[in-house]
Amino acid sequence: MIDIKKSLSVLGVKEINDGGSTGLFSFGEGKKIKSVSPVDGKVIGFVTETTTEEYEKIISCAAAAFKKWRVLPAPKRGEIVRQFGEKLRKNKQPLGELVSYEMGKSLQEGLGEVQEMIDICDFAVGLSRQLHGLTMHSERPGHRMYEQYHPLGVVGVISAFNFPVAVWNWNTALAWVCGDVCVWKPSEKAPLCAVACQNIWREVAKENNLPEGVSCIVNGDYKVGEMMTSDERLPLISATGSTRMGRIVGAEVAKRFGKSLLELGGNNAIIVTPEADLDITIIGSLFGAVGTCGQRCTSTRRLFVHESVYKEVKNKLSKAYTQLKIGNPLNEKNHVGPLIDQEAVKTYLNAIEKAKEEGGNVLVEGGVLSGKGYESGCYVKPVIIEAENDYKIVQEETFAPILYIMKYSDLDSAIEKQNNVKQGLSSAIMTKNLKEAERFLSSSGSDCGIANVNIGTSGAEIGGAFGGEKETGGGRESGSDAWKIYMRRQTNTINYTDELPLAQGIKFDL
Repeated sequence: MIDIKKSLSVLGVKEINDGGSTGLFSFGEGKKIKSVSPVDGKVIGFVTETTTEEYEKIISCAAAAFKKWRVLPAPKRGEIVRQFGEKLRKNKQPLGELVSYEMGKSLQEGLGEVQEMIDICDFAVGLSRQLHGLTMHSERPGHRMYEQYHPLGVVGVISAFNFPVAVWNWNTALAWVCGDVCVWKPSEKAPLCAVACQNIWREVAKENNLPEGVSCIVNGDYKVGEMMTSDERLPLISATGSTRMGRIVGAEVAKRFGKSLLELGGNNAIIVTPEADLDITIIGSLFGAVGTCGQRCTSTRRLFVHESVYKEVKNKLSKAYTQLKIGNPLNEKNHVGPLIDQEAVKTYLNAIEKAKEEGGNVLVEGGVLSGKGYESGCYVKPVIIEAENDYKIVQEETFAPILYIMKYSDLDSAIEKQNNVKQGLSSAIMTKNLKEAERFLSSSGSDCGIANVNIGTSGAEIGGAFGGEKETGGGRESGSDAWKIYMRRQTNTINYTDELPLAQGIKFDL
């Protein structure tokens, strides 16, 4: 049996009787934020909400650190990130256990989230020697043109509870090698994961004599987030969360001409064609719908199945649901853990009722589990509902294990229905037919930022840019050229002659 107290101790996270910490400074002046585990309903510990005075001190500290950090050569910054990745390897087990316990996802998913942090550190190390611009030919003789990228400054990161550590590191690992420093506001629903990460970073910072402020934490609710979004000293705000939150953040940051990287809602779908491998289909659909108890932005919410295989898919998937084991996520025999809190449970129950009211037919019944092992009241049964894509509730993103299954007759109509939601994050098609796959991936196919063939909607590798279109926000994190948003572009022209010819042949002689 996993000893969560031991994990907390290894990570340097203070126990409940010791109070809390902001991660950078131990203030204790703001009100206490309680961290409650959805696994057993117990209080794990506290952090203190960052006050206005504390916020100013942290931002000033970060700004001072940036002046020193930005002049460190990028490969040297990469070496620091490499060391951080090694510390994560060393602490993978206890940090994964804390993620699982504080957030409620399965232990394997918790460990997988830490592995994502390790992977992005590896990616960032390589990137630190590849930050590049372009060289262009000038129309003027004796001139050279090129572009280069410079660090932005203090980057603000606002993360959500469902990935309490990985998404932060997606941002920071890249921002650090780009020469930025970071201020992180973790979710108030999983603050101790952030404290643990900060403690791991502190070891690296101390060993390399780095300035305090390269990595900082601020704690609190939306009010602390508002301080960040309106702060002109933060040229970039990377925010992960709901579409409602993104609208507010995007508008506030744009008001001061800042940059925002938004990773918002998803209403993801899988299309199952007559030529799909149904074994793969069932596994991909099942994990996509119930993994992290349906609380991933890439969770599968809608399943479009061709009428010729609809009955078979429906029956096989319903049977698979009966085999799911729901319980303590630290027990690796269980497939599904709890929802994050009681409010999430209410949202889950309301969504089921709304689907029924609109005419939905429940294939696999839901409900809240009670009794031994379910004392937190956050454990629910994954649900399958036959529905229509135009149901109001189907058009919404419900952060819970609810899968809507729908029948279609031709691929074009299925793609149209898949695209006919306001969100545009992840999508997938299950088919062995090359023409169907290419049709789905074409410019008139899926309108999502992620489009997969023969894998589900959930789970992304760090090598590719992650993000979506429409109300998902348009941001891109992690791999490919996502690093560019953390830097400012500069075009340079050098004249190495004794004359001053003007562009476009303009003459200005005296």
